[in-house]
Amino acid sequence: METVLAFDFGLKRIGVAVGNTGLRQAQPLAVIGEPTNDGKFAAVGRLIAEWQPKRCVVGLPLHPDGAEHEMSVRCRRFANQLHGRYGVEVTLVDERYSSAVIAQQRGEQIDDQAAAIILQQYFDDAHP
Repeated sequence: METVLAFDFGLKRIGVAVGNTGLRQAQPLAVIGEPTNDGKFAAVGRLIAEWQPKRCVVGLPLHPDGAEHEMSVRCRRFANQLHGRYGVEVTLVDERYSSAVIAQQRGEQIDDQAAAIILQQYFDDAHP
């Protein structure tokens, strides 16, 4: 059984979820809201050290037609940095509409819930 962390990357916040390959159920874990990239990666590093994931999943935002856009490039860069800094395998998962399925109250941060949807989609797509 392996632990998997998932990230919903955003410029202001990064949502994080956790799950494992045994239960295959994603749970919201944290919202990283550090103002600097160094602060964000320090927080990510602490989570990786605590949870020791065998894999990380990063949501890849795409246009409805599947075309990439500016945030797609940023999410790929974030995924590459996760792999390079922490030596963990990283899988990109199409995150179109992940935030749209969550009922959001005004001002509520849903980034961790969006990360859980991304991770659940990874599990449901029959990854071991």
